[in-house]
Amino acid sequence: MAVARSYAVLRSSHVALRFVEVRSDVTFQMFVDGNHNGVRTSDIDAAVDYPLDAPTRLADLFPGVAVGITPALGRDPVRIGDSDLLSFTPLGTATAGTIYVRGRDGMQLAVRVLGATARTRVLRYVPRTDQWVESF
Repeated sequence: MAVARSYAVLRSSHVALRFVEVRSDVTFQMFVDGNHNGVRTSDIDAAVDYPLDAPTRLADLFPGVAVGITPALGRDPVRIGDSDLLSFTPLGTATAGTIYVRGRDGMQLAVRVLGATARTRVLRYVPRTDQWVESF
């Protein structure tokens, strides 16, 4: 996320992370706006907005870690709107949303992105108390 935000500011363009469910996993890929109207799914499909990298699984970067959510907490591990695009602007703002991450030990984390500042917060789920607490 930090790389996408930095690219948006450095390129003076909208840059988005697109999350796609592939079988039982989720990949993400970075795209840049090619026609100055923001990164849109239709523009990605038409090759107007173009990729900056290849699709990546979180486990490729951090073995044993995946974008995912415990079934008791919900079904969708990517909660950023209908398009599943986490977009960053040249002004440093972002699409607000939450990406859920699970560790190999079952730890459940939520990475929350605040829209106005693109600031991220990491929360950890505590099953014993059924609460989310600040983490890291």
